Amino acid sequence: MVRQGVRHILETQKDWEVVGEATNGEEALRMTNELKPDAIVMDITMPVMSGIEATMEIVKTCPGSKILIFTMHESPSLVVPIRRAGAKGVLTKSKATSELTPALRAIIGGQTYFH
Repeated sequence: MVRQGVRHILETQKDWEVVGEATNGEEALRMTNELKPDAIVMDITMPVMSGIEATMEIVKTCPGSKILIFTMHESPSLVVPIRRAGAKGVLTKSKATSELTPALRAIIGGQTYFH
């Protein structure tokens, strides 16, 4: 349900194309290597491989893809491991409706998004 909501928000942007969805971190890594997306919205809590682990691997294998970590956890202590993993930003799910598009535009434009 969350992925459907995110997809809906992203598809309202006429200059963006959603190229894939992954159900776990390992699948996200495989799909990123195949599809080479400009940006990735990565859930931090996923089965098989966490979003942090998947982010670290994606940064190594596909450094052109910018990653926005998506989480339900509103903990400032997550920012350090998220930055170390190589993500360009973090967004809580509670702010997705209003901030997902600006956050992605920021990281695609070369900025970071750690609010």
